[in-house]
Amino acid sequence: MISFRPAMHLLKKACGWQEPDLEATAPERWVIAPSDKRYIQPAKFLPGQLERIRAAEFGSVEEVVRDLRGGFEASQGPTLGFRLKHVDFVDGVLYAPGAFKHLRRRQHKYPAYVIPTERVSGALYESWIGNTWFGTWLCEDCLTYPLAEQYGAPVTTAPTPKGHVATYEVKLGHRPRRIERAHFDELILFSDGAHNAHRKARADQLRARLVAGVPIEPNPGVFLLRGQSGMRRLLLNEREIADKVAATKGFRVLDPMNSTVDEIIAACAGASVVMGVEGSQLVHGLMVMPQDATLFVIQPPDRAVSALKVITDRQGQGYSFVVGTGSQDGFTASWDEIERTFDLILN
Repeated sequence: MISFRPAMHLLKKACGWQEPDLEATAPERWVIAPSDKRYIQPAKFLPGQLERIRAAEFGSVEEVVRDLRGGFEASQGPTLGFRLKHVDFVDGVLYAPGAFKHLRRRQHKYPAYVIPTERVSGALYESWIGNTWFGTWLCEDCLTYPLAEQYGAPVTTAPTPKGHVATYEVKLGHRPRRIERAHFDELILFSDGAHNAHRKARADQLRARLVAGVPIEPNPGVFLLRGQSGMRRLLLNEREIADKVAATKGFRVLDPMNSTVDEIIAACAGASVVMGVEGSQLVHGLMVMPQDATLFVIQPPDRAVSALKVITDRQGQGYSFVVGTGSQDGFTASWDEIERTFDLILN
């Protein structure tokens, strides 16, 4: 059978009709965890750093600056579950009557599709952003997986993983069913973006699983190199800074691209400070660093992000940063400013 749901969505868009979110069409929904409030700690940074920020990602400059300044109480929404029926997953998109949801970039733009013959029921724990960035997959999607286990059979559209992702799945005990295209007789989705106490508890459990059996020794800190991996944020003097923190602070320098997950965890799980250029590679350390540790982030001025600070706020950990000069295609950070920021962390 043929479904013309893509064409209907395009027609409604052309007519200016705003379709609801897929979750809004769910005939059944429930509260998994209630909303609560969380104090947003001020980051530790030198005067003049915020004034350098000229562009931001995942929010406006004003929102990022607000999060970095901290010093206020923020409401954290509830964690919700949604149950839907008769949903098709085709070419990266979930199609339901009157609504759709993108999980991946479409490979084709056909107005119709053949309804999948594979029929499944399950709970999806993935997100568009988690399918785009490794760091988001680890610090967000992997926290939703336990909900999928609790309320249904975990299902993902992600292909069989390789490298670090495969290792993390094994260490966390994640064994989802993988689908390429399917018809969901029943589909469970989650609204799990709120950093409430329930999500913090799941993050604590994730850390406990990751560090289990790994020898951990307290250490001054770890510098996680970014290099030219991922979304471009090229710190031109990254190696120089890494060598200086190793020589003057006793830090260990690791390149996650050339290190095993166990090596990264063994170093970061006992670190007082996890440091590096803002990006997914820092999430390796962020998810396992101690409760009293600090994340020290070096940011370009034209792509400032507060997403990792939101996580340290949830976990009650410290966050510090410097903003470099230049652009994300090539920027530098001042060693003098870094050293003076270390003084703020220690005091």
